Amino acid sequence: MPYGPHAEADRATMRQALGITSVDELFSDIPTSVRAHGLDLPGPLPELELAARLRDLASRNRTDLASFLGAGAYRHYVPAAVDQMLIRGEFYTAYTPYQPEISQGTLQTIYEYQSMLAALTGMDVISASHYEGGTAVAEAALMAIRATRRDRVLVARSLHPHYAATARTYLDEERFPIDEIPSLPDGTIDLAALERMLAEPDRPVAGVIGAHPNVFGCLEPMAQAAALAHAAGALFVAVVEPVSLAVLAPPAAYGADIAAGEGQPLGIPLGFGGPYLGILGAREPLIRQIPGRLVGKTTDLEGRTAYVMTLRAREQDIRREKAASNICTNQALCALAATVYLSTIGPRGLRDTAALGAARARELETALAAAGAPRIHTAPYLNEFAVRVPDAPEVHRRLLERGVLAGFPLATWYPDDPVLAEALLVCATEVTTPGEIGRFAAALSEVIR
Repeated sequence: MPYGPHAEADRATMRQALGITSVDELFSDIPTSVRAHGLDLPGPLPELELAARLRDLASRNRTDLASFLGAGAYRHYVPAAVDQMLIRGEFYTAYTPYQPEISQGTLQTIYEYQSMLAALTGMDVISASHYEGGTAVAEAALMAIRATRRDRVLVARSLHPHYAATARTYLDEERFPIDEIPSLPDGTIDLAALERMLAEPDRPVAGVIGAHPNVFGCLEPMAQAAALAHAAGALFVAVVEPVSLAVLAPPAAYGADIAAGEGQPLGIPLGFGGPYLGILGAREPLIRQIPGRLVGKTTDLEGRTAYVMTLRAREQDIRREKAASNICTNQALCALAATVYLSTIGPRGLRDTAALGAARARELETALAAAGAPRIHTAPYLNEFAVRVPDAPEVHRRLLERGVLAGFPLATWYPDDPVLAEALLVCATEVTTPGEIGRFAAALSEVIR
């Protein structure tokens, strides 16, 4: 039965005070076509039958596949210490740390997360934290608009389509237009096109958003793109994959004003859509624009180490009409997972993770090319790349029947692009084995024949 803390008399009093006759009137602004109209659920079952039914549903999940899927979420080895720390009651059930005198442990974990991500990205400040990578990118776009007082954003075509779509959802495109920067045939951003778009005199740009590695796995000319953005008075937003930063230059090194990305690779296992972790950092001049919390370290009157909520000027309980925060307890837990993961494997371990993934990707590229699926783009890559496969979606389906999850069919995102519609985006990480690579290549060779 539905639970409600208020008696009918209480609800009647509230309706009268609001000047409405039914609760449905509260949702009148939501179009009827998208309102919830009840759940289509089967009738109740005895517990034994229900358990059997749930086991049957769970058995549909396959765990025997040789997986080469990346496309924004990546398999990595997660040390046992990560989960062991997360299930501790003081972390698993801890809520928003607004009372520092009783929240020192939670505040310290946020401080350590921010410190580690600042070291990894080179950014002066790191927000803690956001729903996922797409949300962080959207917040970065809004930061650029607020900081420059301009209303136009340029987004590289090579940015993850989900991130671009989230930014478009957050921004009212009639007020804040988002234009796409085309890509070159090698898979990277078209710098000449970017320069032309930035030079339009009547359409000043607030921010330029590019990814490194990009959605095709290619490494972008980020320093050149940042220089073009700055010459036009725009901010440059670098969307990064955090494990790659162990071997690639950090955003601060090539002039990024804002860094955003998905923190899932840092100790968070793959799931059906989450929970994930949005990374967002910025240079110090933008500190008042960054949404979320900044935790600082100090000492109390007795000289003991203490952690405090240093800045949360754009949180919903501080400046309601100007709030930009979407922080919640779940993201603090995911940030803790990233913190424990980075603490456990250390700088050398993170570098080895990135380097071994890159080595496995080179093996994969060689094996797939020999099987008849050459790489499409020519730009350098790290551990993910696109290969040309005729009728890629059908080949992908047939490989599943052979126990291989052959990456991601790019036709899903780019159905009108004749090159990408015939492509599979494949990925290798440190957990990919030579045996899996050989299995994939053999199955692919058989299928495309």
